Amino acid sequence: MQAEQQITSYSMSPLAERATAAAGVAAMTAGSAYVAYFDPATFHFFPGCPLFELTGFACPGCGLTRGFHALSHGDVLTALHFNALIPVWAAVFGYVLVSLCLLAGRGRGLPMWPTAPRFLWAFMTTLLVFGVLRNLPFFPFSLMFP
Repeated sequence: MQAEQQITSYSMSPLAERATAAAGVAAMTAGSAYVAYFDPATFHFFPGCPLFELTGFACPGCGLTRGFHALSHGDVLTALHFNALIPVWAAVFGYVLVSLCLLAGRGRGLPMWPTAPRFLWAFMTTLLVFGVLRNLPFFPFSLMFP
């Protein structure tokens, strides 16, 4: 006997959908401005990575806050030093931000390929491989450690 699962969809009114998208744009903009203004290396109120704090291993997201701070100041090489996947993260965040802006403004956003299963599997596999490689203690992989 196989268990069946029913997936229900949740729909919002167009006005609520646009308001939620506008709130998402405001939150992403405020968060970006916060990271751009405060240097994570100087101000220690940014949360640390729990995996790194407990084990000493860098997760695939370690260095993203410092990397986005450096990127917001135009220092691309330092941003890549903190996290080599920052161009991928920036592209995904940028795509989502543009989609939310369009949804808030015109009521229709971009196609959400970042939520497609094929993209998610590829992205998660990339994160897993990157997370393992950046923790290897020999050259050239030690260069990826933040």
